[in-house]
Amino acid sequence: MINASATHIAHEASNSSTLQLLARLGFAVNGLLHILIGSIAITVAVGAGGGSADQSGALGQLGSSPGGVFLLWTVVVGMFALGLWLLVSAFVMQGDPKRKWSRRFANLAKAVVYFALGVTALTFARGGSASSASSTQSASSSLLASPGGIIVLFLLGVAVLGVAGYFVYKGAAQKFRSDLAVPSGTVGRVVIALGVVGYIAKGVALGVVAILIGVAALTRDASKSTGLDGALKALAALPFGTLALLLIGSGLIAYGIYCFVRARRAQL
Repeated sequence: MINASATHIAHEASNSSTLQLLARLGFAVNGLLHILIGSIAITVAVGAGGGSADQSGALGQLGSSPGGVFLLWTVVVGMFALGLWLLVSAFVMQGDPKRKWSRRFANLAKAVVYFALGVTALTFARGGSASSASSTQSASSSLLASPGGIIVLFLLGVAVLGVAGYFVYKGAAQKFRSDLAVPSGTVGRVVIALGVVGYIAKGVALGVVAILIGVAALTRDASKSTGLDGALKALAALPFGTLALLLIGSGLIAYGIYCFVRARRAQL
């Protein structure tokens, strides 16, 4: 009875027009962050400076822009709302039990990510700052110093690599089409192209992050694990790395634009 009541409450919450509107805001601000990260990656690739090519760098840029505080608080609301919507939606899924549980786990994992982004954005909105790369290094260092931490860190790298592969697969196979009502005609083809390019680019970027985590575990050197910023900048140092970074940066911008479309046409 209690479980049924909880499910009913979750179902009612997921159908809330207010929560759905805020979730759409979350998709939009997520798109904005990816556009900024992609832009920073491109400036790094062409040697024009840039900054941290990750969420903290994007939030720092927002904070220094006109109306930055308002934008940061908008990101805070959007990230927490999207995380809450994913959390609630995880408990009202229907369909095949095996698929339902895998999708439920995926939603819960994404909810945690968006809540973490919301916390980071809150730090910037309140006038503070944070470094995603330093936080990743610190967490890796703590794991390496703990019993069995090397194995845990390596398995974390494997998990991130799995997520990266899923992003590439979702883009290449156009599985994202079920997430939104795709427009017809030329606009629809453009949206699909943005989704394909965006998901693959994000998957490749996460794949490099996963490799660096694995290297940090195998070499017992936490400085190798530097998150998205370190992963993208590591690419720039490789042969043809500048071209790769330009393509990934452009792909992340494409993903950001796709997120704006999803904010408008998402199947909630």
